[in-house]
Amino acid sequence: MKKKIKTEEELSKEWTKKGFSCDLWVDPPGQRWEDYVHDVDEVVYVKEGKLEFEIGDDKKILEPGDEAFIPARANHSVRNIGGTTARWYYGYKT
Repeated sequence: MKKKIKTEEELSKEWTKKGFSCDLWVDPPGQRWEDYVHDVDEVVYVKEGKLEFEIGDDKKILEPGDEAFIPARANHSVRNIGGTTARWYYGYKT
């Protein structure tokens, strides 16, 4: 079953209530972001594309409508594995 994709407005309202920012990120096919660490919690939500998130030792494939939580100080990587441009929202705990 296809997931309902949230609008930026819906997502921003939801995340603001939880204390997170909300911004859009766009990656070309094959883009890789390796071994990042942030001092605050992060949430991500996929709007378009197929991404692999590696958080510590856990790998997850996220597609449109999927959301993931990245705890503060967790080593994480993001890879656009879908062969198309990926658009995803990210938010940091404010």
